[in-house]
Amino acid sequence: MKCTRCGGHAEVKLRQHNASFCRDCFVPFLHKQVERSIEKQKMMTREEAILVGVSGGKDSLALWDILIALGFETTGLHLSLGIGEYSDHSTEKTVAFAESRGLSLITVSLRDEGLAVEDAVVFTNRPACSACGTLKRYYFDRLAHDRGFPVVATGHNLDDEAARLLGNVLHWQMEYLSRQHPVLQPTHEKFVRKVKPLYRTTEFESAAYCFFRKIDYVIEECPNSIGVTQLVHKEVLNQLEAASPGSKLSFVQEFLKKAQPQLRARDTEPPRTCESCGMPSFANLCSRCRLVREVESKRARRAASGT
Repeated sequence: MKCTRCGGHAEVKLRQHNASFCRDCFVPFLHKQVERSIEKQKMMTREEAILVGVSGGKDSLALWDILIALGFETTGLHLSLGIGEYSDHSTEKTVAFAESRGLSLITVSLRDEGLAVEDAVVFTNRPACSACGTLKRYYFDRLAHDRGFPVVATGHNLDDEAARLLGNVLHWQMEYLSRQHPVLQPTHEKFVRKVKPLYRTTEFESAAYCFFRKIDYVIEECPNSIGVTQLVHKEVLNQLEAASPGSKLSFVQEFLKKAQPQLRARDTEPPRTCESCGMPSFANLCSRCRLVREVESKRARRAASGT
């Protein structure tokens, strides 16, 4: 197998691109792919300070490394979610990556903030992933606003976006479909622009990039992800991709080109301001504050009953 660019021995085959690469050609190829995604969607500029959400996994660390290589001004943000040893391990990998490259990293412990993901699982009936998503979105928005970052970049990849799109289409979640886009513009003074530079990059490409760049990342899956519906959607899409390479990329790109503009134009109610924390909310209390109150109430009730 020969490299499409230099003719040397190829180590990576990308069927969706009908191309193969050696490691020396694959890294700049991926850099260029991500740069094109950023430019095509007008995600951000090199004059803006970018807050990069970094979990310690392959996608977010690859994204941070790529943005640095492309000349963007970045600061990492790691949320320690409070999911036992998994969170400890994730924090270790993230801190090690930042320190080895002399990068600026903000680390926030949700347990120190008063509500870890495990607390939400123990005291409510909400799925762990739902509580996790609520808390991540809240702190990304709050910390970016408070520290003056106009943009938050996350490592959501093509597999994530295709699986999310499939789930939303299967249930015709029109509100979610209207917001599914690699760039979300702020609709409130305390929201910032949120971008997904890896929306055309597969998990396989992120893993190969980390291998070639010697990036050490958390390999194990989050223990709360077992049985999550999105994994079923990913498996279905992987089978389709194996039979018809490029299906996932086409699925996402054609949605963004043909359907999403129509959905995005729908009138939506602008967010209000949370009565408790002052962050954007579509109700009197934002999702995070409602979750906090629910946990506090049930924790107090359990303590009073002695169970």
